Order: sequence, then structure tokens, then C-alpha cells
Amino acid sequence: MNAKQLATLRHDWTKEEIKTFFEMPFNDLMFLAQSIHRQNFDPNQVQVSTLLSIKTGACPEDCKYCPQSGHYNTGLDKEKLLEVQKVVAEAKQAKEKGASRFCMGAAWRSPSDKDMCYVLDMIQQVKALGLETCMTLGMLSGAQAQQLSDVGLDYYNHNLDTSPEFYGDIVTTRTYQDRLDTLENVRQAGMKVCCGGIVGMGEALKDRIGLLQQLANLEQHPESVPINMLVKVEGTPLDAEEDLEPFDFVRTVAVARIVMPQSHVRLSAGREQMNEQMQSLCFLAGANSIFYGEKLLTTGNPEADRDRMLFRKLGINPEQHEQSCVEQTREADLLASLRNSEQTPLFYDAAG
Repeated sequence: MNAKQLATLRHDWTKEEIKTFFEMPFNDLMFLAQSIHRQNFDPNQVQVSTLLSIKTGACPEDCKYCPQSGHYNTGLDKEKLLEVQKVVAEAKQAKEKGASRFCMGAAWRSPSDKDMCYVLDMIQQVKALGLETCMTLGMLSGAQAQQLSDVGLDYYNHNLDTSPEFYGDIVTTRTYQDRLDTLENVRQAGMKVCCGGIVGMGEALKDRIGLLQQLANLEQHPESVPINMLVKVEGTPLDAEEDLEPFDFVRTVAVARIVMPQSHVRLSAGREQMNEQMQSLCFLAGANSIFYGEKLLTTGNPEADRDRMLFRKLGINPEQHEQSCVEQTREADLLASLRNSEQTPLFYDAAG
């Protein structure tokens, strides 16, 4: 099949078909991925997001890659849910630095009713700044997903992590079906999905194939597909895992672009360990979204100035988020209220 044929959305990919892409000569794979990318996106625009941890540590899940898990001693300080006004201030700063989407993450298995009250307020106030909003809060019920949708949450992030076959080696406290159920609840509530996985956790090629097959065969492709490279953190079970071959990572990005041609493929965790040349290959392979800023939840990320310098070298521009008239009005009203307000910031005093 040529690039034009492959640009058609499909939801019936076989593992053998996906394996064929991984086994292509590297130059052929890159040419095919870039050709498909150009049919669907401006090749010189990259969507820019900023990620903030709004509640850190003490998570009851046992994900073996995660320093926020309460099962491992990684030296990470347990933090309470951030006050709403502090989150809004961080979002405003992110927008000034060029972000078009503000992502907020909480280390929960799933949010409680009390948690939801504050989260809903955060979403409304961040959206009023003119930013797209994304949340990752763990598992969601259908009712919780609808609450988030009703206040205007744009994206919900819930990664599949890896293939169904390898998943049990990485997480035991929730099932693969739990994750799929949350994704379905998000879709049913009308929100966009941010869903990808992590490579470099000791998985085999067949597991990278299996992950991409799961994502590409969802009834609707995720609008955003983060491809994370494992960031090894001392104290987690994967801290001594062997480094992933860089070309294997780039191939994964390229194949994600081919099987999900209209999704934003995000070059996500692990960028701090990548040099400019490797990141550039990922952009050539079809990555067109990044996290921007100094930190991704609890792990490092290339500093904003380094990203701006790389964008200049490559002739890449940040993708702009188009605001509706309602969003522009809300932004103006909120900024005025923030300048004039002398209220004590809201604060949530629960650690879990």
C-alpha cells in the first residue's frame, strides 16, 4: 500500500501488518510516515502542552515505572492537591510561554466526590484563560466523565501503557479492561481522548506492536497519542532496565503515525534523555506534539529555552489553539477578576 491508501482511517489493523512497518528499511519507513503526516498536518507545526502535577505521590497503584506509586520508596515527597488559584497562575504562565494546552495530573486511583469539586473548578478557570484543558485522574465512572465534560474539559489522558500480554508484568492493581472502560466512559461523555503508552520497559517488539494495535483499533482513534520512553527512577522496579535503542523508539513513533494518521502523536516522557538529532528524527517520523516546560509530573523535561532553540533550528512553529467567542469572553472576565481579587485562594487539605 502507498501513503495515499494508508492515510485512510482504519480500525482493523492486524499484528502482521503493523510488524511489516517495523521491519521496513529505516529510510523507507521514515519516508512513508512523513508522507502520511503531510497529508494530515502542517509538517512544520507542533502542538505544545504544559503538564502540572496537581497532587503528587502516595498513589495506591503499583505501576512499576512510576515514582508516584505508594508501593515504592523513591524519595518523592507526598503533596496535597494544589490550591485552585496556584494552578490558574501556573496555567497563565504556561500560556505566556507558548503552550496551547494545559494538562493537570493527580496521583489517584480514581477521584472522590470531594476531589471532583475542586477539579471541576480548576478546569473552568484554566479554560477561561483560553487554553485547552486536559486531566489525568485515574479511572473514571461514567458519571464522573460526564461531570468533567459538562464543565468543558477538552481531553482526558488515560494511557494503556503497553500490550495486553505484557501489561500484567507492569501493573497488577488494575486491569487492562479497567483502562479500556475508562476510555469508553470518556468517549461516551463527549471528550477527546489522550492515550498512548511507554516503551523501554523491557517489552519485546511484539508488545510495541500490540500496544499500537490496541490504540489504532479503538472505535475512534485517540486525538492525542503520547509515546513515552521510560524514565528510570531509582527505587522503582524498572530502575535498572536496559536503555531502549533510539532507532527502536523512532520506529515506534513512525508506526504510530502510519496507523493513526489523523492523531497528534506526542513526543512525551524521556525527551530530556534525547539529543536534538533524535528529537528531530521523531518530528520527521510524524511526532507533532510535545510537553513544554521543565518538568513532567515528577521527572525532568528539556527546558523551554532549549525547545525554542530547537524549533528555530528546524523551522517549527507552535500550533495555535483557536478560541471561540465564548472562550475569549471568559478569558477576559477571568483575567480581570484575578487582577482585582483579594480573596483567599481555595485550598484542598486532603492528601489522598
